[in-house]
Formats: sequence, C-alpha cells, structure tokens
Amino acid sequence: MANMDRASRQSRVAKLPPRERILDAAEHLFSREGIKAVGVQAIASRAETTKMALYRHFATKDALVEEWLRIVAADYTAVFDQLETAHPDEPRAQILGMARFIADGLPEISHRGCPFINTIAELPDRTHPARRLIEAHKAGQVRRLTDLCARAGLPYPDEAAAEITFALEGAQVSAQNGSIEHAGERLMRIVEAVLTSKAAPVKGHATK
Repeated sequence: MANMDRASRQSRVAKLPPRERILDAAEHLFSREGIKAVGVQAIASRAETTKMALYRHFATKDALVEEWLRIVAADYTAVFDQLETAHPDEPRAQILGMARFIADGLPEISHRGCPFINTIAELPDRTHPARRLIEAHKAGQVRRLTDLCARAGLPYPDEAAAEITFALEGAQVSAQNGSIEHAGERLMRIVEAVLTSKAAPVKGHATK
C-alpha cells in the first residue's frame, strides 16, 4: 500500500508546473529535515528540475521558505473561512471547530512537528521575512479568535482568546515533544471549559 501511495503521489507531482513541484519538494524536505539542513540542490533534485530553474522562480532560498510558509498560513486561514461558512451565526461552533481541526492534526504534528514552531527555532532573527510572516499570521489568528469570542458574548473576549491560543499552541508543542497523552481530547475539554467559564453570567444568578 505504501508503495502504491508513493507512486500515486509521484504521478500527481510530475504533472505539476515547475514552480509547484519546487514548492511541493520544499514542503516535504523542510518538514522532515529542517530548513537549514536542506540545500537548494536537494530541493531541485526532488522537484526533478535544476538549481537554475529554481532560482528563476525564487530569487533566494529565503524567498522559497517564505512562500512555503505563506501557503501553510493560508491553509489555516482557509479553515477559519470554511468554519465561518459552515456556521455563519455560531461563533462558539467556529471556535470549537478550529480547536477540533488542531486536535485532529496533532498525530501528524507528533511526527513532523509544527512548521511554524520548527521555523522559529531555526530562524532566531526576528527580522527574517519568514519570522515576520509567522508573527503576522499568528497575530491575525488571535484577532480572529478575539472577534469570535466577542460575538459569542464573552465579556472579556481578549482574555478568552488568549487562553484559547495558549491551549492551541501548547497542545501542538506537547504533541511534538510527546509529553501529554490524549492531547487532542484534552485540548477540546480545555477550550470548552474556557468558553464556559468566560461566558457572561445569566441574569438573576450570582457568580461563584
């Protein structure tokens, strides 16, 4: 079965235009071996092209790293968009849907690691374009979560969004280092607890 899957993937990738083959190769190698460990020649070879052709599409390796992360970030943004379409007037359902998406992806992260966390570890310079892209993406996610918390009627949406973000990010790190068992289901319980504990009290009932 593994050989069939590999052959299917190779057939699919072979039909892609050169730029997409390069990005596919970069994603595969960066995710498994790290950014600094992978050279341009290795990417070109996996993409079945040449270094010269690669540089026609990406002026530098840094530019390729940045574009790869831009695609990864866009995938996460697309999940938010899909949840908004599926639950247009249910901000709580959108938040839980995002948490479920992260929870379901933890097994893969346990093997490959989070691309954002791995990149930050490899690129300590915060002025690097890839670092700036990650920080902008994460800030955008927090803003979107804060808006959802506000729409869900939570009286302190910024605090709730911060706690949910801590849970989402922490679950991915825990999955990567293998420190917590059943991280996905525990993540869901934590996010549900945040949404419940931060909810406005019902009128006529005193809070504890």
